[in-house]
Amino acid sequence: MTSPDFWSNTQNERELQDYKKYKSIIEEYESLKNEYQQTVELQEILTPDDEEYSDLEKDIHDLSEKVEDLDIRLLFRNQEDQSNSIITIHSGAGGTESQDWVQMLFRMYSRFCERKKFDVNVTDVLEGEEVGLKHITFLVQGQYAYGYLKSESGIHRLVRISPFDANRRRHTTFALVDVIPEVSEEIDIEINPQDLRIETFRAGGRGGQHVNTTDSAVRIVHLPSGLIVQCQNERSQHQNKAVAMRILRARLYELMKKEHDEKILEMKGEQKEIAWGNQIRSYVFQPYSMIKDHRTNYEVGNVQRVMDGEIDDFIDAYLRMDWQGQV
Repeated sequence: MTSPDFWSNTQNERELQDYKKYKSIIEEYESLKNEYQQTVELQEILTPDDEEYSDLEKDIHDLSEKVEDLDIRLLFRNQEDQSNSIITIHSGAGGTESQDWVQMLFRMYSRFCERKKFDVNVTDVLEGEEVGLKHITFLVQGQYAYGYLKSESGIHRLVRISPFDANRRRHTTFALVDVIPEVSEEIDIEINPQDLRIETFRAGGRGGQHVNTTDSAVRIVHLPSGLIVQCQNERSQHQNKAVAMRILRARLYELMKKEHDEKILEMKGEQKEIAWGNQIRSYVFQPYSMIKDHRTNYEVGNVQRVMDGEIDDFIDAYLRMDWQGQV
């Protein structure tokens, strides 16, 4: 960086980004180390009878969470891990039960994002006729949002006694979670305006509620690929179009990567079946309580804690396996 031609050489941009990333990690590590030393000193001074002792216990808990969070982020190795994340949840077979499952998963991710101080912006949603959601797309904004949430991409299976079944029978239902990174403006994604069909319509909710009086919702069809994106939750047509274009860029980039990966797999003679039976995680509410990730074999018995957004252990297990090249 001290060389005269460093800043004029565009190829050094990646090195500069890496420098900022590692500098930030080292600074955070030093800060946590100082907090730890101060905590140790307070532990030597205070006793359980002191008024400040309860504050010390809270500080220890907060410090522990910060250390665990940094430990997870050290597993991020791809540039796109730092990106915002675009998540779509689709209901599978099961009607009302599946649509309720989509709503439950959205709540779980919303709680997780709230704990991480990520912003969640719903861009498109289709509500079920009775309850739940048929599908929902939302943008998660925050540093390393994609790095944290990429492990959630796949089919999620729910087993429970359905509250919508008068005979109280056990039901199995599925939802597909699609997670992609938002593409940086620095990445060149060519989109020919002539390849786009842009439609406008009025957004609305269940029972005719929240219907706009103007055609502010936007749907964009990318004709060559057949990709369709839409946004209806911003206040103006211009804002909805801008968000929809951001999502389209991300989906086109992901499509390019997928085609590249499939060519490599074809050359290697590998093939993976994509089917609803290939769930990545099972959530069993009855006859026993257990959530198990089938990729890592990590499982927990406290279902409610996970559904309240505490999915960090599943993310950690996936990232560690990915780091070892076993995913």
